[in-house]
Amino acid sequence: MLQGPVPTPAAAPPNAVPAVPPNPVPPQAQPGAPARLAVALPSQVADQLARIEDKASRIEDKYARSEALLARVEDRVEAAGARMNEAARQADLAALRAEVRALSDRTRRLPGAGALILTAVVTAVLTVVLTLVAQRLNLQSLIPLR
Repeated sequence: MLQGPVPTPAAAPPNAVPAVPPNPVPPQAQPGAPARLAVALPSQVADQLARIEDKASRIEDKYARSEALLARVEDRVEAAGARMNEAARQADLAALRAEVRALSDRTRRLPGAGALILTAVVTAVLTVVLTLVAQRLNLQSLIPLR
């Protein structure tokens, strides 16, 4: 806001004619554009416009309610999808647990490392003993030559 005295127009003599006559019609904003005139509407037209505006507002309300309903449906669908994904993961996890359990049951029946080492040592000792016995009894002649 400006501060200071407001300039006033120079005082004109009392019998002077104004330089610009008042314009009863407002000037057009753009050349060629239709002029906006305030026209009084008949009561039937005004009532019809009021009904149209009322219907338009009801349609807007219905649209807003539909939009809210669709947003709720979208949220519910997303929640259901998340639950389905979680259930699928749980089913996959249960299947994986069953596979691991079956595999551990199979491997539990296998011999351990100590038993395998003992078997290897016994096999080596028996091989050496049987080879020496075969040489002492001269059993090489029973083996065909190539």
